Amino acid sequence: MKYLKYIGIAALIGGVLFATAFFIKSNSTSSIVYDTQTLITATIEDKIVATGKVLPEDEVNIVPQIAGIIQEILVEEGDELSAGDLIARIKVVPNEQTLNSAEGRVKSAQIVLKNSKIEFERNKALFSKEIISEQDFNSVTLRYNQDMQNLSNAKSDLQIIKLGSSGGSTITNTNVRATVSGTILEIPVKEGDQVIQANTFNAGTTIATIADLDKMIFEGQVDEGEVGKLSVDMPLIITLGAIEGKEYEAKLKLISPKGTEVGGAIQFKIEGEVYLDDEYVIRAGYSANASIVSERKVDVIAISEALLQYDSKTKKPYVEIETSNQKFKRQDVKLGISDGVNAELISGVSKTDKIKVWNKTEPDKRGEVEDNGWN
Repeated sequence: MKYLKYIGIAALIGGVLFATAFFIKSNSTSSIVYDTQTLITATIEDKIVATGKVLPEDEVNIVPQIAGIIQEILVEEGDELSAGDLIARIKVVPNEQTLNSAEGRVKSAQIVLKNSKIEFERNKALFSKEIISEQDFNSVTLRYNQDMQNLSNAKSDLQIIKLGSSGGSTITNTNVRATVSGTILEIPVKEGDQVIQANTFNAGTTIATIADLDKMIFEGQVDEGEVGKLSVDMPLIITLGAIEGKEYEAKLKLISPKGTEVGGAIQFKIEGEVYLDDEYVIRAGYSANASIVSERKVDVIAISEALLQYDSKTKKPYVEIETSNQKFKRQDVKLGISDGVNAELISGVSKTDKIKVWNKTEPDKRGEVEDNGWN
C-alpha cells in the first residue's frame, strides 16, 4: 500500500510540474504578429523649408525738404500714387535765431548797396566827362551789380526761411510729393505733427512710405546646417499663410554671408524674387514659407522611414529582417537622402527581404492587440 501511495504522490508532483512548464512555455510565446514590408522605388527630394515673409523689393521713405508743422495730409494708406503726386503740405515755423540772422543779412546788403549806388552814380558822371578811364568805371559798375545781386539773394533767403519758398514757385519746399510711383504702405505722422528735413546728423521725419507691390521678395531664415546646400538662382516655391492652396514660384537671389543668433541657433538670411500673378492681392508683410529642393533623385531604391530603427549608442540606422515565420534578425543599413517619408537605401537590404514593421502590430488569434514595447 505504501508503494502505491508513493506512486500517487510522485504522479501528482509530476502533473504539477508538467502543468507549470506548459503554462510558462505558452506564456513565453509572443502573441504579437508583426507586419512586414519590402523596399520600394520612389523619387526623393531633399527639401529645405525657410520661414519668413514677403516684402516689397524697394520701400521709399518720403522726407520733407524743410522743417515745420504738417498742415494737411492729402492721401491715405493704401492709395496708389504716381511720382510727383502731392502727399502733404507743411507750414513753416522759422527758427528765431535763423530768422534774425537772415533779416540782418538783408539790412547789411541794403546798406552796402546804398553806398555802392552812390559810388556808381558819381563815377558814371565822371566817365561821361571822360575824367576817369573806362576800366575804372567798369570796376565800379561790376561792384554795384554784385551788391544788387547780394541783396536779392539775402531777400530770397529770408523769404525761404519765412515761407519755405521764394519767387512764388508752384513746386515749393512746403509741398511734400511722391518721389516714386507705388502704393502708400504707411503714414506714420498726422496733421499738426512737427517734422524736420534730412541733414548730416538726422535722417529726417518720414511723412510716408511708398513701395511697388508688384515687385515682391521673400525674406527668410535658414539654419546653418542647411545653408551650405544653397546656391544663388535656385528655384523656390513660396506659400503664404494668408492664402491657402496657392503656390508662387521664386528664385533665390541672396544668401547672407553672415549669420545671426536666433533662439540659440545660427540663422542666415536669404532673399528670393517672387513671381506674382493677378489672382490675389499680395500685401506687404504676409508670413510665408519657402521650399527649396536642394537635391532630387528619381526612381531610386527607397525604404519607408517607419521601418527604420536607430541604435541607442551609435545612432546608426538598422532594420529587422524576417528569417523565418515571425523570427527576425538585425541588419545595419546605409542611407542616402530623405524626404521625411522615404529614405534612399544605399546598402544593407535586398529587394526580396521582408522588413519588420516594428511599431505596428496585428491582432492575435484571440482578437487582441498588444503593444510590443520595442525600444
